[in-house]
Amino acid sequence: MKKIFSLLYSIFFTTLLAAQSAESSDFFRNIGKIYVVVAVIALVFLGIVFFLIALDRRLAKLEHQIKDNE
Repeated sequence: MKKIFSLLYSIFFTTLLAAQSAESSDFFRNIGKIYVVVAVIALVFLGIVFFLIALDRRLAKLEHQIKDNE
C-alpha cells in the first residue's frame, strides 16, 4: 500500500510541476485558469486514490473470507 501511495504521490507532483513549467501553462496563467487546471488534476488524482483504497479494502476482505473458508 505504501508503494502505491508513493507512486501516486510522485506522479501527482510530476504532473503538477509539468503543468506549471509547460508553455501552455503560461496561457492558463495569463487568463487565470491555471488554478482550475490544477484543481481538476488534484480531483482526478484524489478520485483514483480513493478508488484504489476502496478496492484494496474489498480485496483484503475477500482474501480474509477465503482464508476462513479453507
